[in-house]
Amino acid sequence: MNHWASVTNGHSARTILVTGGAGYIGSHCSLQLLLAGYKVVIIDNLSNASDEAVRRVGDLAGKYKKNLYFYKVDLCDKESLERMFLAQRFDAVIHFAGLKAVGESVAKPLLYYCNNLVGTLNLMDVMTKHNCKKLVFSSSATVYGQPKTVPCTETFPLDVLNPYGRTKLYIEQICRDLYAADTGWQIILLRYFNPVGAHPSGHIGEDPRGIPNNLMPFVQQVAVGRRPELTVFGNDYPTRDGTGVRDYIHVVDLATGHIAAVEKLFKSGSTGACDVYNLGTGRGTSVLEMVAAFEKACGKKIPLKIAGRRPGDCSEIYASTEKAEKELGWKARYGIDEMARDQWNWASKNPYGYVYEEENNHTECKAYSN
Repeated sequence: MNHWASVTNGHSARTILVTGGAGYIGSHCSLQLLLAGYKVVIIDNLSNASDEAVRRVGDLAGKYKKNLYFYKVDLCDKESLERMFLAQRFDAVIHFAGLKAVGESVAKPLLYYCNNLVGTLNLMDVMTKHNCKKLVFSSSATVYGQPKTVPCTETFPLDVLNPYGRTKLYIEQICRDLYAADTGWQIILLRYFNPVGAHPSGHIGEDPRGIPNNLMPFVQQVAVGRRPELTVFGNDYPTRDGTGVRDYIHVVDLATGHIAAVEKLFKSGSTGACDVYNLGTGRGTSVLEMVAAFEKACGKKIPLKIAGRRPGDCSEIYASTEKAEKELGWKARYGIDEMARDQWNWASKNPYGYVYEEENNHTECKAYSN
């Protein structure tokens, strides 16, 4: 039987295309979409993700597993993307796919501009051709650069300190230009702060390839013995303990924020718009405070090495979340203790991420269902 026929026939649920859905945030969001009753088609090139994450999302989805589909597709391969849209009608797209390491973007700016911008332009062009004009874009608080004051509201001036942040800023502007040219588009830009934690089951979590670029994956690798120490970049910032202050948000809270955004797109009588929302907790936590919370969760001391500041990092940033609370009806529920608890639960059960499963249970990447 034609696989796409099984997707389109006999189901009344809306179908969401999730780009980069095998990744950390994408997998958690895909699970929440399934549990909310949506059909989910994940595409991912698996450059920094694992198809094992998709299988585990299916396990956690229970009876909704039948509504999950996965294809290995790169957004820079426009022909493959075109075939996806010819075979299946999508009601909306959540766009996560993209390279995301600040340090790497400074070292390899052309890689970031090519991958993130070209992939997004391909996606938008194909969406336009197939009259799919509902989009949730995964943006970032990096578009605020080093804000003069905190918390950041969505009306703050935008300034970026690194090429990764510029790709997010440019894509935001492309979205605004697209809406200005065609008000039939409904676009929501979600500016994430710092996602951490994992699903409470410990079944899915963050599993970066190579050396982690973010704090908590690095901390967890030290805790499970994969690395000898945590490098803290900068202890001379003008903050309460000298280390950088960020707004850490539980990845499950972040995922539910996407459900709220998608539901806003589908509200009856919704008109075209290009709206932006911060997704954070509204509280700043320093690197050392976050490490202390993880030490409490895992019962171990994390050895530290102090290094110089990383290029492209700012000293302090956290969100104003009032707009998301008012217009999306969404608010973060979890604090840093729950974030650390769930991160350790994932790490202790999966000390090498998805690698063991990949090596011992590898299958070809193909349509995934049932």
